[in-house]
Amino acid sequence: MPAARTPRVPVEERLFSLVLALLATDSGLSKTEILSTVQGYRQKYSRSGDNAALERQFERDKDDIRELGVPLETIDDPAAAGNNQALRYRIPRGAYELPEDISFSSEETALLTLAAMVWREGSLSHESRRALLKLRSLGGAASVPELEYAPRLRSRDAAFEPLRTALDRGVVVRFDYLKPGDEAARRREVAPAALVQHHGRWLVSAVEVGTGTLKTFLLSRVVGPVQLTSTPFARPDDATADRALADLEQVWRDRTATLRVEPTSDAETRLGKRRGTTRLDPVTLTVHWTDEHLLADELASFGPEVTVVEPESLRTLVRHRLASVLDTHTDAGDGGVRG
Repeated sequence: MPAARTPRVPVEERLFSLVLALLATDSGLSKTEILSTVQGYRQKYSRSGDNAALERQFERDKDDIRELGVPLETIDDPAAAGNNQALRYRIPRGAYELPEDISFSSEETALLTLAAMVWREGSLSHESRRALLKLRSLGGAASVPELEYAPRLRSRDAAFEPLRTALDRGVVVRFDYLKPGDEAARRREVAPAALVQHHGRWLVSAVEVGTGTLKTFLLSRVVGPVQLTSTPFARPDDATADRALADLEQVWRDRTATLRVEPTSDAETRLGKRRGTTRLDPVTLTVHWTDEHLLADELASFGPEVTVVEPESLRTLVRHRLASVLDTHTDAGDGGVRG
């Protein structure tokens, strides 16, 4: 029976794993520890065989990451001076972090955040965690905050993948869409133009077949499966992700709600830190929103900690949600419900 093939690890993944491992240790790692634990080396490492080729690869990788500007340090063991096998390697975090005078614009921060989300969701994160776990078992490994705080990409609405496929193929799709307040979902036939994420939620900008109108649909409101057709559709030049995000931002800027919050409450803390929130007085906030029903869901979750001053339509939606919760748990009706 032929031996199982060693899975190929891309060079960039091996280099990234090496940098991550050397950042995660204060005392440094020996060559043996690196070759036996780090993703990209450990698959080829032999505990009893010849690792000369793997050691040469490590030497090349050291040169490569130094050329990229990574401050890799070599630490000599005082008890074994001149013994290359006793050398330890590390990347000092202070020398690797960005200087304090470097800052990013909101657009640059958004792109970096998206890159972090994609990286965290991929297999690289899983393998890097495995390597880091093994390194911690060696003792003396420092924590790597980037692994703990890199945001996750949670785009797994069932509609996401088929809509992305339709977008790639340039074909029309059909799906049932349930608008808030409607009793039944309505069948939609659209040509996807762009998938965008706005304030943590995924939406599809699409051209409605029949009317040619460009509309935006929230993926979480798509009911049932998305049906791909074989009908091709030429996407208009102006139907882009940039336009979809710009339109959503304009809606967000134009729509505001005035709220009263209880001092020092969770509602005051969270709503007070929302992007664009302004304070009219210590307990009165003005917040922006794009979808009134989503905002009503959020405000209702704070219970009596928040009261909607205006608009009246939002106040009514919040009251209905609180009344529904009250009816579910008691027979007291909606008496005393605040909105």
